[in-house]
Amino acid sequence: MADDAFQGYKGPALAKLKELGVKVWCDVEINTTKGQFIGVILPRSETADDKHIVLKMHNGYNVGVGVDSITSVKEIGYKEAHYKIPESEFPTSPEKPNVTLLGTGGTIASRLDYRTGAVIPAFTPGELYGAVPELADICNLKTEKLFGVFSENMGPEQWVTTAKAIGREIENGVSGIVIGHGTDTMHHTAGILSFMVQDSPIPIVMVGSQRSSDRPSSDAAFNLRCAVNAAANGDIAEVLVCMFGPTSDQYNLLHRGTRVRKMHSSYRSTFRTIGDVPVATSTPEKITPLREDYKHRRNDRKVKIDTAFEEKVAIVYYYPNMQPDIIESLVERNYKGIVIAGTGLGHVNKPLYEPLRKAVKKGIAVYMTVQTLWGYVQMFVYDTGRDLLQAGVVPAANMLPEVAYVKLCWALGHTDDLEEVKKIMLTPVNGEITEREPHNGYVILQGGLPETEEFLKNNMR
Repeated sequence: MADDAFQGYKGPALAKLKELGVKVWCDVEINTTKGQFIGVILPRSETADDKHIVLKMHNGYNVGVGVDSITSVKEIGYKEAHYKIPESEFPTSPEKPNVTLLGTGGTIASRLDYRTGAVIPAFTPGELYGAVPELADICNLKTEKLFGVFSENMGPEQWVTTAKAIGREIENGVSGIVIGHGTDTMHHTAGILSFMVQDSPIPIVMVGSQRSSDRPSSDAAFNLRCAVNAAANGDIAEVLVCMFGPTSDQYNLLHRGTRVRKMHSSYRSTFRTIGDVPVATSTPEKITPLREDYKHRRNDRKVKIDTAFEEKVAIVYYYPNMQPDIIESLVERNYKGIVIAGTGLGHVNKPLYEPLRKAVKKGIAVYMTVQTLWGYVQMFVYDTGRDLLQAGVVPAANMLPEVAYVKLCWALGHTDDLEEVKKIMLTPVNGEITEREPHNGYVILQGGLPETEEFLKNNMR
């Protein structure tokens, strides 16, 4: 067999395939010293090792089989896969709302190219219709790729571009906006867009996926359907994050952009509202508000786009034995703002007091948040907090550290007058500071109280 029948395989793995008389895309039964595996032989990533054969098992999951463990192989079929996502013209109707999907690089609908290991995204309306045809039941969809970056590479340039694109689409008259985004820094982008885009007349819904579309446990299609419905038909005209609520695909939660955080590296229900409760649940058919204090959809096209931003701001996560030079280096490098995620009610050790005093005296805005995430900064309770207050550190109430960071960047983009900055920081724009936290919010699994009760009933004896 020609080598192009063994896409990406080399070394011992290539030799083993040739010895066994099978090739890529063969459906096989492989017997090994560790048991039997049944599935389709996949192309091997060009950067992967040469000691494994990769199977797509019939349950949808992939497994790597070590060539040294293989005792026999039986070919039971052959079916070559094609990576191109099927594309059909997206059907439109004048009765349906118009939604724009802005792409930033997140792969909300995608397939994996096993040869290169690259993810091939579906992005045009036709591709999305081919991948998730149910979207056509909800809206008329238009897409625009703003840029293609991993979410860890999102920053001021991308945030400003996105905010301006949102303003342009609102002016063009769309009914809602969806932003496809990688999940790792989605809460940072949701936070800054909540300040850069104010008083929107329509929903702005951020969405991503924890698991790619070729996996049987993928959340991509359901998340996208829920997000598009919230943008097209929802009444909540705010920056929202729409991701899995419970562990199963019953509904998504709509989280306010200033109170949401990614809380698990791989769990599908990774996003949680912190210090509050989610704004609503969303399914592909229905949006159910969980609270009343949200901004409602309007018929006008008025929106305030304010993209001020100061890049010389740092967020510092305090840890025991932190040395003064951490703060001193920021002062020496002319940083304009520092957000501290302190312990407990907002504390750091005594060696940091003096460099923090110097920072404030130099005109650097220093704000305290809590690394517990839930709860408020209360620096008047202990001597440590009172000493820091006296040094000029400003408590940021119950702002999440990342939200305080992006808001301080935004505030310093307007002024370097510390009193004006303080006024901006401590004046809530969209729920980043709340008067109180829900009495039961911390103890309730936000994916759904019935699930918690079911768990307790089955596991508490």
